[in-house]
Amino acid sequence: MLGNHFYHERLRKSVAVFGALFNNIYVIRKNSSNQVISQVKVPLSYAPKNKFLERIRENPDLDANTQVAMKLPRMSFEIVSIAYDQGRQLQKTNNFQQAGTSNALRNKFYSYVPYNLGFQLNIYAKTQDDALQVVEQVLPYFNPQYTLTLKPFTDYPDIKEDVPIALNGVDFSDDYEGALEQRRTILYTLTFDMRINFYGPILPKNVIRKSINNIYDMNAGVSGEDFSGRVTVTPDPLTAIGLADSDFGFTEVIEEKDNRSYVLNGYVITDYFSIEG
Repeated sequence: MLGNHFYHERLRKSVAVFGALFNNIYVIRKNSSNQVISQVKVPLSYAPKNKFLERIRENPDLDANTQVAMKLPRMSFEIVSIAYDQGRQLQKTNNFQQAGTSNALRNKFYSYVPYNLGFQLNIYAKTQDDALQVVEQVLPYFNPQYTLTLKPFTDYPDIKEDVPIALNGVDFSDDYEGALEQRRTILYTLTFDMRINFYGPILPKNVIRKSINNIYDMNAGVSGEDFSGRVTVTPDPLTAIGLADSDFGFTEVIEEKDNRSYVLNGYVITDYFSIEG
């Protein structure tokens, strides 16, 4: 069953979208006269928190040491958990379809599998004012969630879905105690949940182009004489694609048990067992 290759890049796209939310945050510094003296864009990268803290503590003065590439303030984020969300699971046989490679095929998408991605956003700063500026530019957008609209399939840009991102909590730490040569570290940690959906392989399926409905007389019992007629429906033209906005009709043929042929309410009544397209 497993082994058919497919890759919708759901995790990769989720990481990229989450990071894009926070890649345009600035910190403004003012003097005693309330005049702006500098404006710094806060760098953002995907990295574990411990790696950044270790690098910060290795150098006591990141602002003055130009040999160190990392400056403060800055931010980092990472995935900390992936958990199945049973509350959003739909019927597994649910599906929707899109046009296939030919008129006789349709691409079938089965119901998604819901998961919650846990993200952690870390804000590092040298001063409390820098850290608070970053935090205050994030919190007002989450009350407690912020919803994005994404395209889950690269080859089907018309398919879109809403992805909520919820802010679960804010933690704060300030390592101001210790030796004089030890660098002060101000860290705010924001935890988020992103609700995403994973889809399986896209399966090509044949399009049903003929519907045959046998009609029986319920008062005639279960013998072979209870057959009353047959209704056959086919698209007109037969090459119709079948999209929701397609303009085509249907050819309907009604057959009766006895050998009569006439037109009734726009339908063609033909001989018994005859098939007309």
